Amino acid sequence: MSGSRKETVLDLAKFVDKGVQVKLTGGRQVTGTLKGYDQLLNLVLDEAIEFTRDPDDPLKTTDQTRRLGLIVCRGTAVMLVSPTDGTDEIANPFVQPDGA
Repeated sequence: MSGSRKETVLDLAKFVDKGVQVKLTGGRQVTGTLKGYDQLLNLVLDEAIEFTRDPDDPLKTTDQTRRLGLIVCRGTAVMLVSPTDGTDEIANPFVQPDGA
C-alpha cells in the first residue's frame, strides 16, 4: 500500500446530487438529495422528507410524511443508504398468512 489511498466500502460520491433513502437507528427513515458526506458517514440531505412511524408499531412506517428541508444525519445513526431511483418495494415473502 505504498502511497495508495485506502478504499472505502461505501462509495457515496456516485450518489451526490441524487436522491437517496436513509434508514437511521431507532427506526427513522428519511429521503432526500445527498449534498455531501464525510469519512464518518455524516450525511447532508437537502429537501429531506421523514416518513412517520406507526404509533402502534414503531418499526413500521406510515404513508404520512414530514418535510424537514436541509438536514445533517449523524454518521453513528446511519444504518442504510440506498438510491431512490431504481428501487421498488416488494411484498415480504417471509410473512406467514394469518390462517397458517
